[in-house]
Amino acid sequence: GSGNLISPVCEHYTRGCRIRAPCCGEVFGCRHCHNEAKNSLEIHLNDRHEIPRHEIKKVICSLCDKEQDVQQYCSGCGACMGKYFCEKCNFFDDDVSKNQYHCDGCGICRTGGVDKFFHCDKCGCCYSNVLRDSHHCVEGAMHHNCPVCFEYLFDSTKDISVLHCGHTIHLECLNEMRAHHHFACPVCSRSACDMSDAWKKLDEEVAATPMPEFYQKKMIWILCNDCGATSNVNFHVLAQKCPGCSSYNTRETRGCGRPAAARSTV
Repeated sequence: GSGNLISPVCEHYTRGCRIRAPCCGEVFGCRHCHNEAKNSLEIHLNDRHEIPRHEIKKVICSLCDKEQDVQQYCSGCGACMGKYFCEKCNFFDDDVSKNQYHCDGCGICRTGGVDKFFHCDKCGCCYSNVLRDSHHCVEGAMHHNCPVCFEYLFDSTKDISVLHCGHTIHLECLNEMRAHHHFACPVCSRSACDMSDAWKKLDEEVAATPMPEFYQKKMIWILCNDCGATSNVNFHVLAQKCPGCSSYNTRETRGCGRPAAARSTV
């Protein structure tokens, strides 16, 4: 079987074959190998392209080098070219610990186990079962680029986090945001996590920082990024609290509610 393979042919997957790209006719370890090579800075802009994964017709066995139609077992030497094999995606992987499964709704293979995920037709993607009754539906939620690193999310191999607002982002990008004290969704500015403890600390800081008499009667209009309410509140140099939902994720507005220079707390 593919366990006899001396060295991996792909840095993304352990598998017993290479693929012939139907778009350019070249041989690569996997679709990621192709896409990284064909979208590199060395490639002319007009020649850059992604591989149409469902159109792959030929694979080359890594043991006997026979080129053949897509199939799990080599027609030449009988080697298993992938312990997990999906004939719909033309996908091979020897590491079955990922619990791969094919989602017909997504049209691609996912990892994590079919019993632990569900497909949301409105969002157009798979979510963990823990979000089945609680996630906020956003049409085409993952059919866009990560708002931080701009990698396409739908078929990304990296872990993805679903924010309270329903927008999606790479987990590592979200952690990077938090490390730099940014806690608002980059898409809609709603709080990306439970901020109640942070709001309590801000309550204490605001109470401990009285404004000079000149500012005590100063009123400003604010827009709450969390609940969408517009309110007239007392100005404070630290932050402005929404009287409706108690969030400090607000921004100052002018006149008839038009946004001023963003003064978002989160």
